[in-house]
Amino acid sequence: MTDNLNRTALPPDVAAEIERIYQQWDRAWSTDDLDAMIALYAPEAVLESPLVPHLLGGSDGVLQGRERIRSLLDSAAPRKPDARSFHREGYFTNGRRLIWEYPRATPNGEQMDFVEAMDVENGRISRHRVYWGWRGVEVIKADAYYKGHR
Repeated sequence: MTDNLNRTALPPDVAAEIERIYQQWDRAWSTDDLDAMIALYAPEAVLESPLVPHLLGGSDGVLQGRERIRSLLDSAAPRKPDARSFHREGYFTNGRRLIWEYPRATPNGEQMDFVEAMDVENGRISRHRVYWGWRGVEVIKADAYYKGHR
């Protein structure tokens, strides 16, 4: 059974690759298994997120390369706010781009809201963009990622 909501007919190997990244990325981030998470990225992958300047400083939200991405994950993982949970309901893909949402409203209440968009090449994430919803932005504005780490 697949979580692909698009139901696009994909070659079986491509469908399995996308499903693997969808499952493993979420599992690794929700359990803080940063080695497993970083292994999903291509060596020169690009990650874009408003969390980059918030936690690492600077004026732009773009990181390139596994080591730079790892620095963000190392900083963010121990600081995940209580509002960060991992409810999702499947993904959309065309075999090259993988997209899913962590919606604000869940069966168990509110969570931080994000859309994850990943370009996948040769079984690895080559480009990852994180789009934050209003609830997630409120968490950043409240500095909840710094809770207990100043």
